[in-house]
Amino acid sequence: MITTQFRNERFTNALNLVPQNIPPIWFMRQAGRYHAHYRKLKETYSFMELCKQPELAAEVALGPVQEFGFDVSILFSDLLFPLEALGMGLTYDPGPKLSFSLKSEKDLLRLKPANEAIEGLKFQKEAVIRTREVLPKDVSLIGFVGGPFTLMTYASIGKHDGNMSFIKTNQNFVDEFYSILVPLLKNNIELQLQGGAELVMIFDTAAGMLDPYNFHRYVTQPMTEFTKLYPKQIGYYAKNATEEQIRQIQTIQNLAGFGVDHRFSIPETLKNFGGKGFIQGNFDQELLFSDNQILKQKIREYLLPIKDLDPEERKGWVAGLGHGVLQFTPESSIHLLIEETRKVFSE
Repeated sequence: MITTQFRNERFTNALNLVPQNIPPIWFMRQAGRYHAHYRKLKETYSFMELCKQPELAAEVALGPVQEFGFDVSILFSDLLFPLEALGMGLTYDPGPKLSFSLKSEKDLLRLKPANEAIEGLKFQKEAVIRTREVLPKDVSLIGFVGGPFTLMTYASIGKHDGNMSFIKTNQNFVDEFYSILVPLLKNNIELQLQGGAELVMIFDTAAGMLDPYNFHRYVTQPMTEFTKLYPKQIGYYAKNATEEQIRQIQTIQNLAGFGVDHRFSIPETLKNFGGKGFIQGNFDQELLFSDNQILKQKIREYLLPIKDLDPEERKGWVAGLGHGVLQFTPESSIHLLIEETRKVFSE
């Protein structure tokens, strides 16, 4: 097991299930297009340069911490880089585009083996190292990789919300791809942990499309492999996950914790699934487009039922959004949500 000293007290308490009043706060996509700091850098550098040049990746990750006071910073990168490392090519114009798609088992012969492909991901370790160097000492740092099923969908159909009939009906093909991809992701996780990430989140934007059996096969099983190698250093989030899927994830041994989207009640989720790891979420990110008066009301409506819980009942909660910060989200709304969260739980 790779060990790293956690930097943020609130985040450490959440990971260790220590009761506390004020929760740690971090948002998915907290560094990105909505933020003036990022847009300014984007005037000079491409998205690929911002991800692959460690000093620039660190600068992007630092920006929202300085601006909004997040407790946790996140490696600035992209979940599709493992596919590029496998030899699939990757450009952004402006969205991601692979040089070819996987349509048959024959296409898998075009991919590099994991032990060669990992060379194409070493920039992430350097980016984690550099980000840790520039962050305040009391801010935690986490990494992330894309979930294998989500990467499978991008590699084969080019997006995570398209027609998945090919994937779902070609089990041998997916298994063969997993035999290449999962070892690469294990190495990718290790690189980020070696660089100083305290936790690596698995982001799965496509897994919510799976039935319970295939969710177990293509999500729960590889996640179990990850947590066996890196106990209490792996977190998980699936967009549009069902309660049944969350129930499966919650049974994984040595999982650090998981996130839920805004369709889940945090008090009920803590009651039904709490006590084994952190639970992150889950203010509805679309509400951040409200004017300040309405937004403040919505924030209070969301937070007060959670505050009514005893600190023991809400231990492990990490305050966040249902998914990530959306493009064009007003920066004032981010400030307000963070300030109100800390204010409500300090009253």
